[in-house]
Amino acid sequence: MGQHRTMTEQIEILSLGEHAYRVTLRNGNTTTRHHVVVPSALTTDLGLGPDDDQRLVRSSFEFLLEREEATSILERFDLDVIGRYFPEYVSTVRLRLGPPANRRSSG
Repeated sequence: MGQHRTMTEQIEILSLGEHAYRVTLRNGNTTTRHHVVVPSALTTDLGLGPDDDQRLVRSSFEFLLEREEATSILERFDLDVIGRYFPEYVSTVRLRLGPPANRRSSG
């Protein structure tokens, strides 16, 4: 118990275009790869812009690694599915990312 909180994992994020990312997690001799999509509805709900995708992906994986082993994380998923397993996901990530300070008013 509590082994997930070590956060010794190295998180590498590679953009695949169109809000899709390959995330590689490395911890010692263990490497896992994940293909994730950032749904626009989720970024809108969190008050984020398209430039915030990678911040959201990183924060989402940090959130997951606090709760489960890297090998337990799905190989392919849309980020909004995390809330089905962990109802506190959206509110926790919203707090971690802070207020939508990056919004620009065009006016």
